[in-house]
Amino acid sequence: MKFIRTALLLALPFYFISCGTQKKLPDYLERVTDTSGKGDVKITELRIQKNDILSIQVFSASTVPTTDILYNPLSSNTSAGGQGSSGGGSTSGYLVDPRGNIEYPRLGSFHAEGLTKDELAAQIKKRLTEPVELLKDPSVIIRFVNFKISVLGEVGNQGVINIPGERMTILEAVGLAGGITEYGLKNSVKIIRETNGKREIGMVDLSSDSLFQSPYYNLVQNDVVLVPPAGKKAKKAEQDVVLQRVSFGLSVITAFALIYNIFK
Repeated sequence: MKFIRTALLLALPFYFISCGTQKKLPDYLERVTDTSGKGDVKITELRIQKNDILSIQVFSASTVPTTDILYNPLSSNTSAGGQGSSGGGSTSGYLVDPRGNIEYPRLGSFHAEGLTKDELAAQIKKRLTEPVELLKDPSVIIRFVNFKISVLGEVGNQGVINIPGERMTILEAVGLAGGITEYGLKNSVKIIRETNGKREIGMVDLSSDSLFQSPYYNLVQNDVVLVPPAGKKAKKAEQDVVLQRVSFGLSVITAFALIYNIFK
């Protein structure tokens, strides 16, 4: 028993070292007061990117039902140049190719990358009316089909989030990903974004009262959200290793003590 008491005395210092004081991590909007959070709601106007899939619908003042169908081939279960099909439950839409273009049946190619939906719609509408009026008083409606973001790191559920609408804030994305774990840094969330073929990395502090003014508060399609681990996660891993070694050492000493008591 003397061996066991000695082993326990040796293990105590390791235990207290492993139970050091942990620094409290900031919480969501911790520094926001009832007045600092007020302000105008700013919604980012989305820009079309490569590999986006666009739903494009054309309507006109024509009274002939078949007139508009000529410029809406995807809605009539036909594929347009490999761009997509609405048959069989597949996703309808026009894929923005690696050059940033879409190929629209009967109208030709349009450069879409970097444009807003309204800007691309204006180009399509112009080609429908000039130099020859193909449709009378046409309207062009464009929507993003594959609006998605990815959330990785210290969250409840990592992965890709498909968004039915066209707006998503950083707080909503984190919520859909299961929230930030106790080991995640809420004040150092990274956003990876591609704009006009260039990659940028921004930092967001989810505890700050300036969060709503950040250009990364409203996410855009294909953003990647990274939640880094806090230092205490690494410290806990070290503590676990120390405790495992101490437990193993105690087991070995206890075994030797028992053998010694049996054969002494």
